[in-house]
Parts: sequence; structure tokens; C-alpha cells
Amino acid sequence: TAFLHGDLKEDVYVEQPEGFVVKGEEQRVYKLSKALYGLKQAPRAWNTKLDGVLKEMGFTRCSKENAVYRKEDKKMILLVAIYVDDM
Repeated sequence: TAFLHGDLKEDVYVEQPEGFVVKGEEQRVYKLSKALYGLKQAPRAWNTKLDGVLKEMGFTRCSKENAVYRKEDKKMILLVAIYVDDM
């Protein structure tokens, strides 16, 4: 479900899903506005979205490990590690 919020950088079109084909318009396709799970662009779109949100919140990405973000102030250091099980 995390992939559903990623923005796509290119146009992606899909066929009408089986069982939801509009009668008389069987040749029409849908243009996606957001990434879908299983779409090859979905992981990158999701990562780009998450990266932007964390940076807006004041986090910086670790230069040695792209899946770790850090936010620091006078009293604390907050680390966020990202893990996606894509199996």
C-alpha cells in the first residue's frame, strides 16, 4: 500500500481491468496519476515521495546509507531507517 502514494514522472497507461471493462469502450485505456503496486516505476516513485517528505520535515539523508535519515537538535538525534520488503 505504500506504493499507492508515489507520483509518476512519466505517462503510464493500463488496460481496463478484467471485470471492469466499460461496454462499448473495450479499446480504451486508463492513464495512471499515481503509482500502483506491481508497477515497475512504483518503488522509485514511492522512494522519491518519501525522500521529499522527510526532507521537508528537516531530515537529511545519510551519505553512506541511502535508507537512513537523520534529524538533530540541541537535545536529541533522531534516526529513521527505511526498509521495504519487496518479496
